Amino acid sequence: MDAWVSLDGLKKGLEKTRTRLEGHLQGLFALGQTVDEHLLEEIEAALIEADMGVKPVGRLMEELRRACQSGEVTDAAGVKGHLKARLKERFKGCKLELNMSPTPPTVIMVAGVNGSGKTTSIAKLGYMFAREGKQVLLAAGDTFRAAAVEQLEIWAGRIGAQIIKHQPGADPSAVAYDALEAAVARGVDVVIVDTAGRLHTKQNLMSELGKMKKVLSKRIEHAPHEVLLVLDATTGQNAISQARLFKEAVDITGIFLAKLDGTAKGGVVLGMQDEIKIPVKFVGLGEKAEDIQRFDPEGFIDALFD
Repeated sequence: MDAWVSLDGLKKGLEKTRTRLEGHLQGLFALGQTVDEHLLEEIEAALIEADMGVKPVGRLMEELRRACQSGEVTDAAGVKGHLKARLKERFKGCKLELNMSPTPPTVIMVAGVNGSGKTTSIAKLGYMFAREGKQVLLAAGDTFRAAAVEQLEIWAGRIGAQIIKHQPGADPSAVAYDALEAAVARGVDVVIVDTAGRLHTKQNLMSELGKMKKVLSKRIEHAPHEVLLVLDATTGQNAISQARLFKEAVDITGIFLAKLDGTAKGGVVLGMQDEIKIPVKFVGLGEKAEDIQRFDPEGFIDALFD
């Protein structure tokens, strides 16, 4: 098993979401419970409450009602099995593995708004790679926020990563370019590039991301190999709106869902997969550098319902 996948860790991280779901579903899946419209409405309300999203839940319930009408599902226990199976189907074919360059360095660009947990998530990624024996370099590209550069420098020291930084307010793309120059010269395995979390307008922020991506690809062909968007799980459906916005500006290849342990809205993962088709690749389950897991859809769904 992948060292960065743990069912026990997921269960612990999803405790708030599980508690909310269980509070609504308690007794609904009991042996011998009659499957009727009242039961289905209760289940639908519980799934929406877990922030799975009105549209995705609506589609899920349509499938469930058809299964009940055809006789495929005949009791409440069968309802639970059907829901789990359909949810797991939603994630089939997702590319959950990171796009790693065949020749180092692999360049990972990380985007996200201020307050999303972006800096800590970058540190967690760096820690994961360092634990795998890779040399890691962080590029402090969020130059418009001095605190972000300081925080990243502190994290770099903690996880044993190198860091490239410029003066506050410097051109983020220049920081990124210098980081790639240093990485190539020093034989670094992985470069993780931080980006601006806030500019005066959304348009400025998005154009800055596009510019940085072009600069990276000019220095290293096919870079960035991965563009991760950090989203705050506690914001629920608002995280999906953010993902749509970023997706318009830059080709997001995966999502790092931060603060999953701090919310009862863990069901938002389904909405992301169902509505914006960007795979969740990592989840953050705490404040420490080691509180990171590769996203495992089957384990996630099992942790939600069992």
